[in-house]
Amino acid sequence: MYGSGMAEIYELLHESRGKDYRAEAAVVAGLVRARNPEADSLLDVACGTGAHLRHFAELFGKVEGLELSEAMLTMARAAVPAAVLHGGDMRTLSLGRSYDAITCMFGSIAYLQDTDELASTLRSFEEHLTPGGVVAVDPWWFLETSLARHVSGDTVTVGERTLTRVSYTEREGRTSKMEVHYVVADPGSGVQHFAEEHVLTLFTRAEYEEAFTRAGLRVTYVEGIQSGRGLFLADRAGGGRR
Repeated sequence: MYGSGMAEIYELLHESRGKDYRAEAAVVAGLVRARNPEADSLLDVACGTGAHLRHFAELFGKVEGLELSEAMLTMARAAVPAAVLHGGDMRTLSLGRSYDAITCMFGSIAYLQDTDELASTLRSFEEHLTPGGVVAVDPWWFLETSLARHVSGDTVTVGERTLTRVSYTEREGRTSKMEVHYVVADPGSGVQHFAEEHVLTLFTRAEYEEAFTRAGLRVTYVEGIQSGRGLFLADRAGGGRR
């Protein structure tokens, strides 16, 4: 999805726009440990550039990541050298090991195309949990809370580099189609332009909760965090033991 140029500015731009990866990681770690006080190993699915993972590494004894984009995986390896990082797709997760916590942040779960994919992916998360393990999923906007049309834009300057991001998101049926354009300027490279399109599925809250149940997970929803999208927390429906 992301080339090397786009991956390079991705984290820098989001942090400059006010996204606090450290604070988000701390909140998720606290919620995980409220359910499993001894949680010490974590897998961050769709870890991107390692923006959350590098902070999870300060909060857990062992962290690993899974990422589909090779460009982002390269950046994550540099950002979190102590982490074991896997190239791969969350839909075919099969690592042969278990974790006390599995996270999927920043709405990445919405790249799944339908409720069957959602349930099967969550089932694979469940299969990678240790006894007492916890799944934390930061969803995209729900179908019932999404906007029909939305425009946003930001310009930030970091050092000698100025970055502008403009996006237009339109709801088409049960998908959220986001077109994003970036203009990056610095003395060394001049002006560069990047563009990308994201197609994200608009699941309802009930569909998320039903998918967790189908996956054998007992789920609760924490409102008001993650920029208003909330967070799903789940553990095994059978009491967390096998």
